[in-house]
Amino acid sequence: MRGIAILFVALLLTFGILYYLTAWSYSDGERAGTISKFSRRGFMFKTWEGVLNVGGFSGETGSLTPQYFDFSVKDDSVANKINEAVRTGQRVTLHYEEKLARMPWNGETKYFVTGVDVVAPNYQYGYPGQQSRPYQQPAQPTQPAQVPPIDSGQTL
Repeated sequence: MRGIAILFVALLLTFGILYYLTAWSYSDGERAGTISKFSRRGFMFKTWEGVLNVGGFSGETGSLTPQYFDFSVKDDSVANKINEAVRTGQRVTLHYEEKLARMPWNGETKYFVTGVDVVAPNYQYGYPGQQSRPYQQPAQPTQPAQVPPIDSGQTL
């Protein structure tokens, strides 16, 4: 009887520690970019997994170098918003929490997205990244000034 009680307490303590490591948030923050991949994956436990292209500039080469952020999503409403952003190609800001450990039924990463904001583009016409300018009405044509005709018979 005593052995069963010790085994029960050991199992309870083990599951308590695992729950603490997967439920407690080590850090949280935001990352912005465009979603380059988002899918529901897994053999036994299906989870939403995605890749955010944060972009970036390499100081060593002086060129644009993509930086990727792998994340998991538990909430279906957040996954639907991300899917919509993938379809439209819009830039997003992901609100995430980093966990100390991951379990197979939670996702493939330690980063879990808790919210998403779709960022409206800052251009109206033209190409992405072009400075937008407010629309201005074309100027009304003015009447040219009346210049008296020059008489060829006159001397100046």
